[in-house]
Amino acid sequence: MKRSDNQQRFEALRDRFKNFTFYQQEVSLDNGVLNMTFHFSLDDQYYFHPTMSIPARPFYHWEAISQDQLEALAFQIGMVELVSYWKLACPKTIVVKPFDLKLCQKKWWRHLYYQGLGEFRYLNGIECSEHDFLRMESGTNRDFKSVHVPLEEKTLIPVGGGKDSVVTLECLRNAIPVIPLILNPRGATVSCIEAAGFTLDDVAVINRTLDPTMLKLNNEGFLNGHTPFSALLAFLTLLISAGTGSKYIALSNESSANESTVPGTDINHQYSKSIDFERDFRDYVRQHLNEEMQYFSFLRPLNEMQIASLFSQSEAYHEVFRSCNAGSKTDSWCGKCPKCLFTWLILSPFLSRDRLTAIFGKDLLVDAELRPVFEELNGTSAVKPFECVGTVEEVRAVVDFMKDKQGTIVEDSPHADASVESILKRFNEESFLPLQFVTILKSKLHV
Repeated sequence: MKRSDNQQRFEALRDRFKNFTFYQQEVSLDNGVLNMTFHFSLDDQYYFHPTMSIPARPFYHWEAISQDQLEALAFQIGMVELVSYWKLACPKTIVVKPFDLKLCQKKWWRHLYYQGLGEFRYLNGIECSEHDFLRMESGTNRDFKSVHVPLEEKTLIPVGGGKDSVVTLECLRNAIPVIPLILNPRGATVSCIEAAGFTLDDVAVINRTLDPTMLKLNNEGFLNGHTPFSALLAFLTLLISAGTGSKYIALSNESSANESTVPGTDINHQYSKSIDFERDFRDYVRQHLNEEMQYFSFLRPLNEMQIASLFSQSEAYHEVFRSCNAGSKTDSWCGKCPKCLFTWLILSPFLSRDRLTAIFGKDLLVDAELRPVFEELNGTSAVKPFECVGTVEEVRAVVDFMKDKQGTIVEDSPHADASVESILKRFNEESFLPLQFVTILKSKLHV
């Protein structure tokens, strides 16, 4: 479908559907299990009821949190979960009923929706200003409560099964008290926490279900595309932080995530992993929810190459980690996508080609079908892959570093402006790491 056709479809759906309503949420504690259900509707024609469930663990202290505070934390989660359903038709008005929203809060959420759906807008060929994208109405007089709970020197670490969260877990687990967190456990996430010496009983688990009506409408021609998943994770970590009394939330987003996917624009597949989102999120939490919780990315000072260097030293994870979205359901490397090829490339200065072939199940450098993917990664195509991958500079530096690139898909890559050695010496000072975490990270880098 042409982009102009998608623009027409976007406008037709907005004319057909006027309102998207977040009309209710349910939050309950049952035998230590925290359950949340959100109720949405698209013009009272289609209804959606996504759920979240947090299994009981000994480290939770839900009794220390009032129902009003639980409702306030759950509401933020519902506001992000809503994006996946609203984008089906992008009606011009979102009606929010569980709580009232101040003008500054509405502005914050509208900005998140617009920037977080940047890839969605770009790939669907949708042209619409942030001002016109949507407006929010909230008709209640009920403000959500700030959250005041005792917090201790503990750190939540979301683990996704890829190399980045493994590096954070390895750097911190023997230095400070940590609680791993997994959203919808799968093979790689479980295997990684087990390789670190944890069991699922030691882990904060969140089970999330999507409403099947959304999937049905996707198949019927409604709009579809990428949503800011990491923003959803951010608000989920706040809830777990309150429940476990953990002061720190250590994400694993690196400095490379700040680079735009479409050069010369602010379209970024990794927007909700960027420093811009992190700054906005911290401000929102401090102003409206809690002044003590510390949300930050532990790896923000690092680039993908430095992370790959640290990961290469953690051999216990080499057989079990997975960074491939396409192969996530089968817990495998698909060997065909940008994530697979980028992960191979960024590890290549530190692991042998034979070792990488064993990890991925084949030699990706001789697969001619991956040449177009490589050209997106190295910047010779107009647009980077819409995946969580590193910078063009890093890819070109890695290829320059390779000694055995002749006869492979990478042999004609443009030369890099920086070397592997120089990239490995960097330390990005633009981060929100508390001092003790900076000290730990620098000790691992021997800086």
